[in-house]
Amino acid sequence: MVARNLTKLIGLKFELESKFKISILVLEKDLSKTNSANEVFKETSEKGIQIDYLINNAGFGDFGMFADSGLDKQLQMINLNIIALTSLTRLYLTEMIKRRSGKIMNVASTAAFQPGPTMAVYYATKAYVLHFSEAIANELQGSGVTVTALCPGATESGFQAAANMYESKLVKGKKLPSSKEVALYGYKSMMNNKTVAIHGFMNYLLANSVRFAPRSVIVKVTRAIQNK
Repeated sequence: MVARNLTKLIGLKFELESKFKISILVLEKDLSKTNSANEVFKETSEKGIQIDYLINNAGFGDFGMFADSGLDKQLQMINLNIIALTSLTRLYLTEMIKRRSGKIMNVASTAAFQPGPTMAVYYATKAYVLHFSEAIANELQGSGVTVTALCPGATESGFQAAANMYESKLVKGKKLPSSKEVALYGYKSMMNNKTVAIHGFMNYLLANSVRFAPRSVIVKVTRAIQNK
């Protein structure tokens, strides 16, 4: 398990090890920093750990007008949501292909299906994750390795606080699915070799409806949903 909050990692490590009788290695890394993916790969390789399942679920968003946003935060988002995910996928893929066995799950979002005013960079990063995952899933057909893009909608988690979006109509006053529910759906989809997994029936309908409306209309509707 890899994250930048070592205290939470250790707490989760003890909880899972006692409950499931497994052994967990925790790596304290800020994946938004350059070369962090290489450091993770180096540590697991040196410890002789074979990665059979790679879950790229690290990411964050930011709510507000792009012109008012902090550039450093937007670039960190791109580094984490795109560059780290791409690097980790590429680094672990070679051995998976050699073994003809392995599964990768990249967490995208229903945000991947349309532009997102007030969260412009976040939506764009998730579009990358979806298209990247679909493309390499096609390339890997017959290799024994599968790639799944998990596309949840708004989910009850720490994401809203990190993105400063509790006042957005997308989440305010809404009963959102739990992280556990979405994670379990993603896990089952990965194990069933599903390439694109959209959680929730309404999310599935909305994600696919964008194909049938003018893009200018879709952007306006997304803006209306996202607004405070």
